[in-house]
Amino acid sequence: MSISALIVLIYVLVLASYLGFELISKVPPTLHTPLMSGSNAISGITIVGALIASNEMGYTTLSKWLGLLALVLATINVVGGYAVTDRMLKMFKKK
Repeated sequence: MSISALIVLIYVLVLASYLGFELISKVPPTLHTPLMSGSNAISGITIVGALIASNEMGYTTLSKWLGLLALVLATINVVGGYAVTDRMLKMFKKK
C-alpha cells in the first residue's frame, strides 16, 4: 500500500469519527435505542468488509489481523446492540 493511499484512509477514518461524534452528541437520550438498532446495520456491513479483508490473498498479515479484529469488535457491537434493543422493547411492552 502506498503512503498516499494510507493517508487517504486515515483521513477518511478521522473524518468519519468526527462526523459520527458530532451527530451522536446531538441525539436526545430517548432516541439512543432506535439509533443503536441503526448502528447494528452499519456494524453488519463492517462484518462483511472484515470478512473480505481477512480472506483476501493479496493483503498483508497485518491487514488480515486488523480484519479479524474488526470482525470481532463489530460482532460484539451487533450482539450487544440487539440485546439492548430487545431488553428495551420488553421494558416498553410491560407498560
